[in-house]
Amino acid sequence: TLLLLVGPALTMRLVAEERRTGTIEFLLTSPVRDGEVIAGKFLAALGLWALMLALTLVYPALLEAFGNPDLGPIATGYLGLLLAGGAVLALGVIASTVTSNQVIAALVAFGLSLFLWLADALQGIATGALGSFFSYLSMSTHFYDLAKGVIDTRDVVFYLSLIFGSLFVATRLLEARRWKL
Repeated sequence: TLLLLVGPALTMRLVAEERRTGTIEFLLTSPVRDGEVIAGKFLAALGLWALMLALTLVYPALLEAFGNPDLGPIATGYLGLLLAGGAVLALGVIASTVTSNQVIAALVAFGLSLFLWLADALQGIATGALGSFFSYLSMSTHFYDLAKGVIDTRDVVFYLSLIFGSLFVATRLLEARRWKL
C-alpha cells in the first residue's frame, strides 16, 4: 500500500539528518529528555500523516451528499489507517535513530514495515503456534478487520503496542548514543 512508501519517506530524516549534520548534540544537551525528543518527532510525523488523511475526507463527504453510505466502516477504516500509519511511522523513527544515512533509514523502515505487513504470508509456511504467531504479527491482518468496520480491541492493542514499543526502543537507542565513545 501507499502507507509503506509514505511512512519511511516521512521519517527518514527525523533523527538521521540530525546525526549527519551534528545537530543531534544540541538536542542531547538541551533540557529535554530523550523520550520527549522521540515523542516530539513522532507526533510531528503523525500530525502530517493525519493531515494527509484529513484531506481525503472529501470523499466520504461526497458519498454522504450523494448517497447513504454506512459511516461505521468508513470511520473504522480511517481509524485503521491512522493506527497503521502510526505503527509504520514508529518503525521509521527506530530506523532513523539507528543510522545517520537517510536512504538507509528509509530502506530499513520500508523493510521492517513490509515484513510486518506481509507476516501473514509466512503463516502458510510455518505451522502450529509459529504460524499463529506470524498471523498475529501481521499488520495487514489487523488492518483488514478495522477496514471492514470491526473494532476489535486486539487490533487496537496490537497497533498501540507496536507504536509505544517502537518509540521505547527508539528512545533507548538515542540514549545509548550518549554513552558511545
